[in-house]
Amino acid sequence: MNKEQGSDQMITLCCFPEILISHLSILILAFVLDLVGEPPQSIHPTVLMGKLAERLTKKILNLRSHQRLLGFLLTTTVVILATGSALLLLEVTKSVLGQLAYIILGGLILKTSFAIKSMDAHARPIEDALISKDLPRARELLSRIVRRDTTNLDEGLCASATIESIAEGTVDGIVSPLFYFFLFGVAGAIAFRAINTLDSTVGYKDQTHAQIGWFSARSDTVANYIPARLTAIIMIFAAAILGRDWHSAVSTLRKEHGRTESLNAGWPMSAMAGSLGITLEKLGSYLLGEGLRVPSPKDISSALQMMCTVTMIFSTIAVLPYSIFFCSLAS
Repeated sequence: MNKEQGSDQMITLCCFPEILISHLSILILAFVLDLVGEPPQSIHPTVLMGKLAERLTKKILNLRSHQRLLGFLLTTTVVILATGSALLLLEVTKSVLGQLAYIILGGLILKTSFAIKSMDAHARPIEDALISKDLPRARELLSRIVRRDTTNLDEGLCASATIESIAEGTVDGIVSPLFYFFLFGVAGAIAFRAINTLDSTVGYKDQTHAQIGWFSARSDTVANYIPARLTAIIMIFAAAILGRDWHSAVSTLRKEHGRTESLNAGWPMSAMAGSLGITLEKLGSYLLGEGLRVPSPKDISSALQMMCTVTMIFSTIAVLPYSIFFCSLAS
């Protein structure tokens, strides 16, 4: 290796601490911005991705042929456009406005890929309605965050559905986007959010969407596969930290994680059920935490506490090896 090559290599390695600082700054800023709340829907990337997916879906459904192929193209098109746009915006900002503007924009974009305060904001009113015995109001609020029919759900089933949403949301609303951020930067988080948004838009098994949504649903399952299992394991540690029954979390997770139709959903939900000592039930589909008590409205607050604790634990254990990796490359 000649001197010029050696010099180039040293320059490359010296950039890693800067990359590390940028990534951690983006992450911290994103967490701070989450406390502020969501950006307006008119500029929210997830909303824009959803609208794009809906428009393309309508055009594809009108064609009535080659639905599986077009479903594959729908997913790849939206993911590439979303990820490419984020990368382009970040690189242009960095080259024109500098590193600080790049970090600020990165934090803004990353924040839109996860939702901690938003989950709290959706779940708390349901808890309040149940505590005040306003079941019709609780059912109406619940219908905004779950796909199931909430019309005839009693108090326990409303609390259960809310806690199930918190458990699943801990994966696809927090851990998964952060997992892909640590692996691939802001673009990774946005790519995951695009996949997850597509699954929410077309990933249904009804006659209309079964063909067009197959690839979106499969992609979402694959993308959440590792984060779902990581989240379940971290929930056990969260339960121990919070003084809850982590032994029950382990046994419920081990015995019941496979009871849901989804390959991933049963992992965080069974861990949550065991941790809180409650049953989580979707009528006609599954019962997790068999033999435990029916959840009460106040268990919703406990589930939200678990969600926040899991977020802190995951961020900590992800940051440490991430930092060591970059620093070792720079040494």
